[in-house]
Amino acid sequence: MSRSSWKKRIPGGVDGRRMLVIGFIDKCGTGLWATSIALYFTYVSGLGIAQVGLLVGISGGVGIAGAPLAGCLADRFPLTRVLIGTQLLRAAALLALLTTDHYALLVLYSAIGALPDRATNVLTKLYAARVAGSERVRYQAINRTVSNLGWAFGGLGAAAALSVATSTAFQLLLLGNVLTYVVMAALTLRCAEPPAPSRIAADSTTEGPTGKPANPWRDRTYLLFTATEAGLGLHDTILQVAMPLWIVHATDAPVGLAPLLLVLNSVLVVLFQVPLARFGATTAAARRLLVPLACLFVAGTLALAASAVDGPAVAITALVMAAIALTFAEIIHATASWELSVALAADEAQGAYLGVHGLAAATQRFAGPLLLTGVIAAGPLAWPLLGVGLVATCAGQHRLVRHHLTKRSLSVAPVTVSEH
Repeated sequence: MSRSSWKKRIPGGVDGRRMLVIGFIDKCGTGLWATSIALYFTYVSGLGIAQVGLLVGISGGVGIAGAPLAGCLADRFPLTRVLIGTQLLRAAALLALLTTDHYALLVLYSAIGALPDRATNVLTKLYAARVAGSERVRYQAINRTVSNLGWAFGGLGAAAALSVATSTAFQLLLLGNVLTYVVMAALTLRCAEPPAPSRIAADSTTEGPTGKPANPWRDRTYLLFTATEAGLGLHDTILQVAMPLWIVHATDAPVGLAPLLLVLNSVLVVLFQVPLARFGATTAAARRLLVPLACLFVAGTLALAASAVDGPAVAITALVMAAIALTFAEIIHATASWELSVALAADEAQGAYLGVHGLAAATQRFAGPLLLTGVIAAGPLAWPLLGVGLVATCAGQHRLVRHHLTKRSLSVAPVTVSEH
């Protein structure tokens, strides 16, 4: 495929491609830092395990507010300027960590950095919805593939630095992440501001009163949808947190299998996220994906339960099957979630609605590990019970959005996205 034809397959034009590069750089930096943050606070700041856990928990809790805050700001100010602000704030918060070993200040700076960190996902999703138009699902799929590649490159860089395991190495990783934020801000300055539905609506109704914009906090359907999204996002915590713990505490599989399963997850996402995006290109199609999603949750949780059977061969086979099922659940849920979260929102408050939707991922990252450690403690039979709960959540969301299929999507009318 020629370079020009490759470019044509990426929605959003020049600015869309530039934002994909920014996303890649973002995940490279995050891959550098996220894998070493706990070790930084341990070896450089001299914190104990309990102190590190409390610091991460507090910053994660504060960060939940970043998603709705970013959404509200994006409805009132140019999206690219809000993005630049979050990137520079992330850089400043990280740099501040180098200035002190005082625990209270470390918690404060980490919490401040968590706000723009959680906000970034909402803002990039908004940019995709506005710049890619009817191909927003495909654009987000490409973005997610690029992000996984960025994570991989960043993780390799972190692994090389961590093999040294000195204070200087950890500080260089932090500075490397800071540098990525500065580069991202510079590139974002070159991105054109995409049209916002809220401003288009305001321009088209300049005569007479426009009334108050819709409020997602008063939209019962959207709040219930967001609540179900928090549950369906558990595939992320199962793969990254619960499965490694389960391997160690409940199976005969070797501990070294855990990172290999995460590599398998990344490879599958890179290979299949974009091809499978075509199956969720409309609101009706995205809703239909909830059926195979429920089946994948059942398969994944049953495989996890089976992995507790004696014998390494059975455990390894079952865990690989669980990782594959849950990875495809992740891919399908991401595709459905991108379309439904935009299609159920109100035109005049796009940012506010997607900001509220961002609470689902933030809440899941905060509460998911607590829930799943309880599942692990309860034993193998708890996995099928969790699967039943996830199937019920899929069914609830499927019914919830059924009556909204004819509602006009925020950025475009609901049309089928082709793969030309």
